[in-house]
Amino acid sequence: MTASSEIRTRLNALATALRHFHSALLDVAKGEHEFREGRIDGPFALYGLVMNHPGFQWLRPLSGLMATLDEVTDSKTDLSGRNVQDVTQALNMLMQGDDPQFADFRSGYARASSDAKVAATEARWREALAAAQPEDRRGTAPGSLEA
Repeated sequence: MTASSEIRTRLNALATALRHFHSALLDVAKGEHEFREGRIDGPFALYGLVMNHPGFQWLRPLSGLMATLDEVTDSKTDLSGRNVQDVTQALNMLMQGDDPQFADFRSGYARASSDAKVAATEARWREALAAAQPEDRRGTAPGSLEA
């Protein structure tokens, strides 16, 4: 397996783990909405809320990061450690940075972080991120996302 295909495989594993994390966060946001507004009538109604309701807007930065990661892994270009570094930095900014544009995400995440499914899926994406690091950096992921 080439270095590029190995990186692609590891980034695909990270993308899968992030999708599960996003799903867990969405479940929490859905629960919050249903507590305030009443039952959501099916997946199309939920989709409309996710796209348009301010109570779900905090999830958009993670959705955008995941879409970008999918574009990178689906591209035909060779991947390198730089791609891993870029996604690590993006996750670091989103989860723990002080950039005010992600404050809503961090607030929503803080509300959801006590949920068992959120905690379990977060642990999985963090493991996948650590596994995606170049061999000489495994266990010492850059930034403050260290385990």
